[in-house]
Amino acid sequence: MKPSKHRLGWIGTGRMGYALVTRLLERGCDVAVYNRTRAKAEPLVKLGARLVDRPADLADRDIVFTSVAGSQDFAEVTTGPDGVLSNGGPVPAVVIDSSTVSMDVSQKVRAKAEELGTALLATPVSGNPKVVRAGRLSIAVSGPRKAFEMSLPYLEMLGATVSYVGEGERARLVKICHNLVLGVVTQIMAETTVLAERGGIPRADYLEFLNGSVMGSTFTRYKTPAFVNLDFTPTFTGKLLRKDFELGLEAARKLEVPMPVSALVHQIVTNMIGFELGDADFAALLQMQAWGAGLNLLPENRKVSDGLEEKAPAHPGEGKPQSSSKSGKNVQS
Repeated sequence: MKPSKHRLGWIGTGRMGYALVTRLLERGCDVAVYNRTRAKAEPLVKLGARLVDRPADLADRDIVFTSVAGSQDFAEVTTGPDGVLSNGGPVPAVVIDSSTVSMDVSQKVRAKAEELGTALLATPVSGNPKVVRAGRLSIAVSGPRKAFEMSLPYLEMLGATVSYVGEGERARLVKICHNLVLGVVTQIMAETTVLAERGGIPRADYLEFLNGSVMGSTFTRYKTPAFVNLDFTPTFTGKLLRKDFELGLEAARKLEVPMPVSALVHQIVTNMIGFELGDADFAALLQMQAWGAGLNLLPENRKVSDGLEEKAPAHPGEGKPQSSSKSGKNVQS
């Protein structure tokens, strides 16, 4: 199936949404776009996008993507008065949401969509805009299998790996668990980096060793420049990380799973926000750890790799993105 077969809609052109929809437009997809602040979406017109004034104006599109800040925004753009499912006429065959939202809100939107004949796919992602541009995004997907198969060519344009994890809201829980790991790993990176520096080891040297060891990862590598040069320009803020920890701890309470380490890191992130670092990148956990140790950090001003310079294949025709539809395997909980 040629990806251009379907007419696509896109809601939300924040940092992530803009990077994602750009990949679809650059690959020749027919995309109409809505963003609450229209001016932020206007540069996409040069790439072939058509802008609309309301989410409801996308109701006649075959597939509509949403990439918004949180649960309330997701409910508003789908089932609110001007939502894509509230037009009283045609509705999309599929709505694909890549936001991090609560499972309760997602379930309510899913129920409304099913009443109207629309399938909802939850497709939370792992990565930031730079990861998107490098073609290394990971996507978890849950929802009706038929809708997943219809949408797969577009999902493969957006990410290097697409993992179908089953029906319902399972992908939401996968992403919440993922972001708990994100915060916990960053905190232990901060603790060990400060310990190494207090012992006389430059941050760049310690992290070079860590990244080359079995404990190194894509994540530790692309956070290394921030840790070394103290550049906390936000890719994912402390406030957003706290929101995800709260979603994770709420799920843990409902499922009766003790999570003592996550609960502690949630408190540390909340403390970071209290120190007016909530709008900085969550790598500022390093600064919090240094303050706690009485250590005055200075930028090392060293050029270090973030591990993303070598781009992954950016188009399905140029490589073989990994997806469950090709392996025939599903990840089930």
